[in-house]
Amino acid sequence: MSDHSHLIRFLKKQRALSLCASNGDDLWCANCFYVLDETRMAFWLMTEPDTRHGMLMQAHPRIAGTVNGQPKTVLLIKGVQYSGRIQQLTGEREVQARHAYQKRYPIARKVQAPLWEIMLDELKMTDNALGFGKKILWQRDKTGES
Repeated sequence: MSDHSHLIRFLKKQRALSLCASNGDDLWCANCFYVLDETRMAFWLMTEPDTRHGMLMQAHPRIAGTVNGQPKTVLLIKGVQYSGRIQQLTGEREVQARHAYQKRYPIARKVQAPLWEIMLDELKMTDNALGFGKKILWQRDKTGES
């Protein structure tokens, strides 16, 4: 299995990410359920724009965060650090994202919160199960293609 496939497989298995947003000295983190859009290398998530992190990410869409499991031992640590840009979805992409999100999280059908997309710029995965301190790196190329 390639490093990229390994990274994608891990991200598809997980459900929650941390999202860190800032604007000047104001900094806040939140945990959100997500769906990975593998073709665009993007996360889709649902959150209200009037939350503290929602207001920060609207003011400054550059964000960072993590995705990790809960291993019982340091030898099994697997996690991803990421950075990207977030925007609220509209139109056909919003419809596509909402369908995928509601399929994975059926309870979301009862919620009308907006959907957002984190276009990933960089991912760094640590997977100690592949060897202590093993890193897998991914970066979007300068043209914006994954």
